Amino acid sequence: MIKEIYTAALGMQSQITRLEVISNNIANSSTAGYKRASVFERNLIEVQNNFNFIPTDVEQKDPPTGSYFDFSNGAAENTNNPLDLLISGNGFFTLMDEDGNYFLTRAGNFQISDDGYIVSMDDKKLIGSDGPISLNKDIFARQSISGDTINNTISVAPTGEIFVNNNEIAKLSIVIPENFDALERASNSQFTIDEETTLIQINGDKLNIRQGWLEGSNVNIINEMVQMIELQRMYDAGSKVIQTNDGTLEKSINMGRFF
Repeated sequence: MIKEIYTAALGMQSQITRLEVISNNIANSSTAGYKRASVFERNLIEVQNNFNFIPTDVEQKDPPTGSYFDFSNGAAENTNNPLDLLISGNGFFTLMDEDGNYFLTRAGNFQISDDGYIVSMDDKKLIGSDGPISLNKDIFARQSISGDTINNTISVAPTGEIFVNNNEIAKLSIVIPENFDALERASNSQFTIDEETTLIQINGDKLNIRQGWLEGSNVNIINEMVQMIELQRMYDAGSKVIQTNDGTLEKSINMGRFF
């Protein structure tokens, strides 16, 4: 009877993890470049070992679940913002924080920092083939001025070259990891990699950058809501199993007191 309670509780613990992941997916359904997370059971090895009579730990220290990411492309949105960039096909933008740590992202909503760098919304610098991309101040010094309006033109070629007033200043560094399993989520739309992961540079006709477009989240809210309802029902079923076994156990203890 105690075993039934433990089994039901372990199942409920997995459902809680799944519910948390789905809730985060729904919360980021409007986040640019967000990649949907899913959960899978990871105690299949222990189950196989039990069939083969190999001693293992029955009670695991960690929840019997793990997560993985769906890296399929999100919907493309036309923003007409010259600093919004979309990668058609595979690849990631490369970012660098102030400590020199690198990140990969599909979120192409960028802005210009006070010191002239192209940065992400959380101020990480966009990396080009020669390092962080800075809008050359000498180029801006030669710009034409009409009244109070400064006529700047920032354009990005499909192959990744960045131009300011028709002057090429940098080329985007678009990469793809050799092993996607090495990616770990650092924020809602950014990922980190370990030092041993090989990054493959995408160039030439394999690269297609669309300026003025932005990739949205690849979360389907309807599917997530359906899964959430199913998980809630499974969680309730596990709760009823525990309540039933607990009541039966209590009756057994009370009966034992009379003998």
